[in-house]
Amino acid sequence: MATLADIGVSALINILSAFAFLLAFALLRIQPMNDRVYFTKWYVMGKRSCNPRNRAFNLDLKTYFSFLNWMPQALKMSESEIIDHAGLDSAVFLRIYTLGLKIFGPIAIVALVILIPVNASGSALFFLQRDLVVSNIDKLSISNVHANSYKFFIHIALEYAFTFWACCMLFLEYKRVAAMRFNFLASQATRPEQFTVLVKGVPHVAGSSISDTVERFFRRNHPEHYLSHQAVYYAKTFAELVKKRNKLQNWLDYNHVKLEKNPGKRPTRRRGFLGLWGKKIDTIDFYREQINDLNKKIVMEREKVMKNPKSVSPAAFVSFNSRWGAAVCAQTEQSKNPTVWLTNWAPEPRDVYWKNLGIPFFSITIRKLVISVLMFALVFFYMIPIAFVQSLANLEGLERVAPFLRPVVERRVIKSILQGFLPGLALKIFLLVLPKILMMMSKIEGYEAKSLLERRSAAKYYYFMLVNVFLGSIATGTAFQQLNTFLHESAAQIPRTIGVSIPMKATFFITYIMLDGWARIASEILRVKALVIFHLKNMFIVKTERDLEKAMNPKGVDLPEALPSLQLYFLLGLVYMVVTPILLPFILIFFAFAYFVYRHQIINVYNQEYESAAAFWPHVHGRIIASLLMSQLLLMGLLSTKKAANSTPLLIILPILTLTFHKYCKNRFEPAFSRYPLEATMNKDTEDLGAAPNLRPFLAEAYLHPIFHSLNGEARVDV
Repeated sequence: MATLADIGVSALINILSAFAFLLAFALLRIQPMNDRVYFTKWYVMGKRSCNPRNRAFNLDLKTYFSFLNWMPQALKMSESEIIDHAGLDSAVFLRIYTLGLKIFGPIAIVALVILIPVNASGSALFFLQRDLVVSNIDKLSISNVHANSYKFFIHIALEYAFTFWACCMLFLEYKRVAAMRFNFLASQATRPEQFTVLVKGVPHVAGSSISDTVERFFRRNHPEHYLSHQAVYYAKTFAELVKKRNKLQNWLDYNHVKLEKNPGKRPTRRRGFLGLWGKKIDTIDFYREQINDLNKKIVMEREKVMKNPKSVSPAAFVSFNSRWGAAVCAQTEQSKNPTVWLTNWAPEPRDVYWKNLGIPFFSITIRKLVISVLMFALVFFYMIPIAFVQSLANLEGLERVAPFLRPVVERRVIKSILQGFLPGLALKIFLLVLPKILMMMSKIEGYEAKSLLERRSAAKYYYFMLVNVFLGSIATGTAFQQLNTFLHESAAQIPRTIGVSIPMKATFFITYIMLDGWARIASEILRVKALVIFHLKNMFIVKTERDLEKAMNPKGVDLPEALPSLQLYFLLGLVYMVVTPILLPFILIFFAFAYFVYRHQIINVYNQEYESAAAFWPHVHGRIIASLLMSQLLLMGLLSTKKAANSTPLLIILPILTLTFHKYCKNRFEPAFSRYPLEATMNKDTEDLGAAPNLRPFLAEAYLHPIFHSLNGEARVDV
């Protein structure tokens, strides 16, 4: 069990690490050679450019005295300006951090002022420390209150007060975000997804192509509003040819640049393998010849795909002549058979994940079942490393089971590092590859939009964190800590021991918060991985301006990892706000620091790949409610081990009230995130009368499949 000294060592290591990251960032960002890494967003928008004559290093000494000016600059942009600059998704993502500050700020003040003295005044752990592993921090928790004490009424009253405050903040935030979403959608200019519906499960009709079937069905059932449709094709071979052609075009551009720099000497190469042997030829002519040959193959492949009925998937993008017509189609059943003619709002063109559009309904059902089983297995597989991590966090308990380790781990410095820093670091290392595994599983499930893929991946990661990081850490840690006690006490005493041990895990979570919430967030702003990869690509791969743009690798907020981590902190804060309130200041520091860092990154670095208009908010709200329920149930279980028979029943009504609140919010606000009101679509259509563009050519280009893109452009090849 980590002591105050161990936590102090961990705090020192993580604070120094965070400070080092911030200092390194402040110095690296003012170097001209790093400009594209730390101001990626502005380069993508075309509002910043790099002068090739600039030196690699900044030799202006004055800028080094003002290298911290990025801090106030991160707070200057207003929320409305952030929406215009980065989109509603980014602005609402930042509001999750401010919500954490609004919820836990007042709760922390009240809990520290009232509950810490109440818990510290008890002496229950003094009589148990011979049997249990106890630290000084545990004496500030509810475990230190004597069984059957009247003081538990204070904890119950504050649980009610804190729940009421959290629900008020959640209601106001849900209401605000729903209004922001409506305003954002209403203020948008004419966009393709406003008029387009994604249709899946198009049935096969004998003697008719998929395209003809779609045309006939919608002309019959939506005669006044149907406009056109675009088929979805399987075009893997075509995509590979286009990708190969783009690489050759890049080499051709590179050799043109070489010729411009040295007009008197045309670049040459040999015709043989990799240009190593064979006849010496003109490089520019060689690549032109290769590109012309590929263009012919691409045209032939395109015609082959167009003529082959098997190349057409049972899905289509159907466009309407009004938003009202699209809304009616997207939000109603199209057939008596619920497995065919499945309609939903089309994702915006950037959000489409082409590979999954043609998967049949039955296949998707089987895939989801298989992935659910695999997810269950993955969660329990990861319990093995989690158990190992918890053994590091509880050296005293491990020593009692394995006394031969005592001479090594009893050294003061080693012990402090092992208990205060290493457990959190080991847990983060075990979790590194998990997001990629979960994203791959979500893709197999068959979701057709990148935003949906990220939300489902985030949901899996959250469930994993809940079971393994939170519940697994408590259960596994308890088993290691109390193994000796369990073997020597009666069965009737085991529930009591577990009840006392739950708040004792607060020390592990404090060290985890300092590592993940302080040091990791500071490393996020430094972008070490992106910085190293950019310079490696710049040295060995970059040949043209197009390569340089790719090397920047502009990406948005990593929602599949960021959202579950955020929700874990809400869970920890809500569970421990009454049990061990000393944990709350560490969570508050995380929310404040992370808000500051992500605000800077959204303004200067992140470039969102798509815009979902804050469609992830209902999931955030629902998981915070789940955290509240878990907090209440765990407190009930804990009090039941403290012989608080008179006070425990008072908590029974609280989960019922919380669920009622959640149901009200779900009915009141969630439809705004899944459906679009017909009234709003009609108002928008009325506003656009006479001012809207000609929709047919506008929509014809919007969801154009990659095989129809111009050969002169870089086609989307993710098909």
